[in-house]
Amino acid sequence: MASATLEEYLEAIYKLAERGPVRPTQLAEALGVSGPTVTATLKRMKAQGLITRPQNGVELTTEGHAGAIDIIRRHRLAERFLVDTLGLPWEDVHEEACVLEHALSMRVQAALERFLDNPTSCPHGHPIPSMDGTVAAPTGDALSLHVAGDELEIVRVEEEDEGLLSYLASLGMYPGTAVKVCDTAPFQGPLMIQVGDAKYALGRAVCEKVAVIPRTHQRRRRGQ
Repeated sequence: MASATLEEYLEAIYKLAERGPVRPTQLAEALGVSGPTVTATLKRMKAQGLITRPQNGVELTTEGHAGAIDIIRRHRLAERFLVDTLGLPWEDVHEEACVLEHALSMRVQAALERFLDNPTSCPHGHPIPSMDGTVAAPTGDALSLHVAGDELEIVRVEEEDEGLLSYLASLGMYPGTAVKVCDTAPFQGPLMIQVGDAKYALGRAVCEKVAVIPRTHQRRRRGQ
């Protein structure tokens, strides 16, 4: 089993790779460590067959990918337990789950999954990998892509931005929440979003981190 440090690197590489090619500088920023520390750790990971270094980038090997999926599964199950059972606010559970994830054996994972009634996603809407490593494809697109009149349902939000999670919670915007785009300001201005009986002006940067699916009609993107 990889050390806690290597597991954190595997998780970070996997998540960064979902957005595009991974560079060591991105890892340093994501993990809050220095460049030399990242270089030394990546050297260890390459020696253990967990990554390759094409063109100075970072890619997971088959073994590294499996390790990343395993730690993400443990992390998201831990988040589910912390929110659903212990009642912690969803903006506070990421760091706590980072501590718990390293201690969950396969036996405990299976028991925890049964106890939680087999959840399919973490509190932030991201899929929980199955025991065999299968990960459901994410659904939805960014709220920022939608136009006035679109009636939507939130399915996923950025999970590691505590400030964003706290703000969305104050507006009642969680996965499963119905929202409506009332208006969109031109020149990359804010979107006016209705949540229940309330309306809020949300900046594009916020809307880009909220994934939604259509509720009552086909999705329309800006410019279509």
